[in-house]
Parts: sequence; structure tokens; C-alpha cells
Amino acid sequence: MGFLDTLLGRTKPVQPNLDHLFAVPNAALTLEVSLGFKPTGYGAVCYRKAEGGAFAQVEADVEQLIEGFDGPKVEVSKDKYGYTWLLVHREPEQISDLVTDVHAVNSSLQDNGFGPYLLCTLLSFEDPQGRRLGLVYLYKKGTFYPFAPQGEPHRDNALELQVKTEIGADLPLEKDLARWFPVWGAPGL
Repeated sequence: MGFLDTLLGRTKPVQPNLDHLFAVPNAALTLEVSLGFKPTGYGAVCYRKAEGGAFAQVEADVEQLIEGFDGPKVEVSKDKYGYTWLLVHREPEQISDLVTDVHAVNSSLQDNGFGPYLLCTLLSFEDPQGRRLGLVYLYKKGTFYPFAPQGEPHRDNALELQVKTEIGADLPLEKDLARWFPVWGAPGL
């Protein structure tokens, strides 16, 4: 980045680091110990579907990779905004395997040139009172944020800020709260 870019306020886009997803099991342990939230076993990757056979083939390969021999079933759905969600479900105590699954989805799309179509990855948690919480990874920013829905259009902002404080040492968190977009209707949440 040159002097003129700095002077004009241009910034270099952040490159996603999908390996940050592997820090989620540590954050899950922190969430359980500090706030009582446990993994539900659901993880989802959200992307915009591209036209053409190449994308369809990558999508089919990803499903086959995850389901593999005796692997978890993959569910594909479309939300009201036209985004595709690929949902994976494992036993709640298999958070490391779930993270590996969603990492494989993201990596496969990225490695085949479809990284720009990725929107986010979500891993779901629940506390003993039945409150839901999603840890959302923003692909284009390379950061996480908590999302605590209370029924559309309400969310628990206090809980989200509390989670931010608790897991800030475990995960790279999105500093700009305006980018903490609600993901209403996300599968698994």
C-alpha cells in the first residue's frame, strides 16, 4: 500500500484466515464455563449460489466430502434473501469435528475460486434457560461476532456484549458493532 492510498484513506481488504475457525472449540469452552452456553452441534455456512456447472460440482463435492463414510447429513436450504445455507449437524460434544466440517466447506469454495460468494459461517450454542447464541464468522472481514436472537426483530444486545468480553481473548472479534448483522432464520440457530 502506497503513501497516496494512506493519505486518501484507502485500505487493503482483510484476507480471511479460515484457520481462525479452529479457535472456536476454545471459545466454546470459555462460553460454557463463564456463561453456561454449550454447543448445539449445529454449524452452517452461508453463501450466494453461483450459476454454472463448476459451482454445482463444487457444491456436490463438498456435500459428499462432509457426509463421506458414515459422516453427518448435510442439509441445504435457501433463506428469504436468496442466500444458500449448508447446515451440518453433529453431536454437541463433537464441536471440533463440526468446526472441521465447516472449515472444509469454506476451504473448498475458496480453493475453487468461489471465495467471494461466501458470506458467513455460524456455530450455534444454547444455555440451560434455552437462550440461543450464534458465533458468526464474517468471511470477508476474517472476524467473529456473537448473535443472540430473541425472536425477530429483537436480539439480546447485553448478552452479545457480555459474550464479546468473555471470548475476546479466544477469537478475533469484529470491532465495528455496526457489522454485527442479525442472521434471522439461520438454520441451526
